[in-house]
Amino acid sequence: MLNYPQFHPVMISIGPLDLRWYGMMYVLGILSAWLLGRYRASNPWNNWTVGKLDDFITWAIVGVVIGGRFGYVFFYNADFYLANPLKIFAVWEGGMSFHGGLLGVIVASWLFGRLNGLIFMEVGDFIAPLVPPGLFFGRIGNFINAELWGRYTDLPWAMPFPGAGGLPRHPSQLYEAALEGLVLFAVLWWYSSKPRPSGCVGGLFLLGYGTFRFLVEFAREPDAHLGFIALNWLSMGQLLCLPMMALGAFLLWRGHVRGE
Repeated sequence: MLNYPQFHPVMISIGPLDLRWYGMMYVLGILSAWLLGRYRASNPWNNWTVGKLDDFITWAIVGVVIGGRFGYVFFYNADFYLANPLKIFAVWEGGMSFHGGLLGVIVASWLFGRLNGLIFMEVGDFIAPLVPPGLFFGRIGNFINAELWGRYTDLPWAMPFPGAGGLPRHPSQLYEAALEGLVLFAVLWWYSSKPRPSGCVGGLFLLGYGTFRFLVEFAREPDAHLGFIALNWLSMGQLLCLPMMALGAFLLWRGHVRGE
């Protein structure tokens, strides 16, 4: 069993201002997406410019924040927030959902495409490889915050997380950082290094993320207030990944098999 490194949630304090590690992870995720996007915009087959990318980053940030918050509200704790609607806006108390953030970015991408003469699939294919580094930093933030820990295990790398009852648990945040962040990025970056059928890069992201998240959920403790959604093993995260995987597989099939 490994000891959990005791992180202080505040990275640095400047007078009354506290810079938290989790907030810094968001900054690093956005910065990595912006820098990688500027590189991708230089590829001749991408109908993008650095200027378009700079404009889109703002749209994406708004989509992530609004979608992530409302996704958590409706997917994970709807009863509480319906009874306490003002708490929806208390983002400093925590509560963000990847699937909600994804929906927010999808809406932002559609609107941005309509206003800038870009096909929706074209926007999705361009931004898909930029997302995994942000997922990596986000999961590292979860690990630092000692949240979203895994289920009990006696594996040698298990850790007793603060607030988790003193039991050794899977560091599932690190599993997700490795798979959803590093591995998915490597696959998408390689796959998108040359022109692909429309929708296929985005489809591979949906299928890859959905598959990795579905598998890691078997090692991750389900939300205490939700438990398992069905069959005594299906979590909310796994349930939300099913349509992602189905849509991703369809987009890849449509592009490579049907040639659309």
